Amino acid sequence: MSSIDIRHDHSLTPAKARKAVEEVAEKLAERFGIEYDWAGDTLNFARSGVDGKIALGPKQLRVTASLGFLLGALKGPIESEIRRVLDERFK
Repeated sequence: MSSIDIRHDHSLTPAKARKAVEEVAEKLAERFGIEYDWAGDTLNFARSGVDGKIALGPKQLRVTASLGFLLGALKGPIESEIRRVLDERFK
């Protein structure tokens, strides 16, 4: 099993950071069928082959995910796409 652990600095207010994460989660739900829910300032997400969370802090967010066997083979491209989206949403 592969894992992803990304820390990304941001300067957004808590409300704007939460909104940005929510927008990303909605797109992932549409495209890939993930299910997600909030637990405080942490967005938990899951679907077959992936289980993870995005934890919001005041100046940084952290994305962690465990990838199943099939998705583990695509860890590099998945991680690159996550970083690209974070750069786009958290300028």
